[in-house]
Amino acid sequence: MKTLLIVPLFFLSTGLFAQITGSVNVYKDPRIDILLKKQAETNDLSTRNTSKRRTAKGYRLLIISSNNRGEALTARTKILTNFPELKAYMWYQSPYYKVKAGNFTSRSEAESYQRRMSSMFPGNIFIMNDTVEVKPEEADAQE
Repeated sequence: MKTLLIVPLFFLSTGLFAQITGSVNVYKDPRIDILLKKQAETNDLSTRNTSKRRTAKGYRLLIISSNNRGEALTARTKILTNFPELKAYMWYQSPYYKVKAGNFTSRSEAESYQRRMSSMFPGNIFIMNDTVEVKPEEADAQE
């Protein structure tokens, strides 16, 4: 492994550079390469490989929009715990934390989950038009 040594101009202009000598040895755990390869495969499956992940027009449930991060995390945790079949999305859109759930291709399916979740979340749960992830066989059936 080669090492790049950056020397400030002060050392070059004063001649002190000639007095600096030595080497650097870098020891790397070989498991790092395995982890990097696994991460690259995961990234490929989730973002780049369109045969594994497709999108379509559909619906998601807006569960919470709050400026309290703790509330948003609690809502996301409730969704993942009580509805493991749904995917939960959380992001920050200043000044609010928003949590959406589901990848519904039909409004009736979204309404069914909206009714089931209404007792867990005291605020209103809104059905939002969104671009959702669908499995390849579902996307082929819609085309």
